[in-house]
Amino acid sequence: MPLFEYRCLDCGAKFSQLVGMTADSREPKCAKCAGENVRKLISRFTRVRGEDDRLDAFESAALGAGDDPASMGKLMREMGEEMGEGEDVDELIDEAERELYDGEA
Repeated sequence: MPLFEYRCLDCGAKFSQLVGMTADSREPKCAKCAGENVRKLISRFTRVRGEDDRLDAFESAALGAGDDPASMGKLMREMGEEMGEGEDVDELIDEAERELYDGEA
């Protein structure tokens, strides 16, 4: 069964779903809000990488980010997405950025 990516037009979430090729296949539903108003996305091809390869790539990117909080926040969001922890990591980063920028005022 092929794996397709979708974007929910109601809540904006992006999700993947295995889709059967038979006539009784169910329509895709958003994994976040269960909405059926979704659009199929053009998926990028990826190569299978081990966790060590992914962590090495993020380590290199982190070293290049320097001390810039915005760059580090972006990198952490990408890491969360890659590791399947996107929403949880986003909330933590948002909170840390609010504390950082509120402290500058």
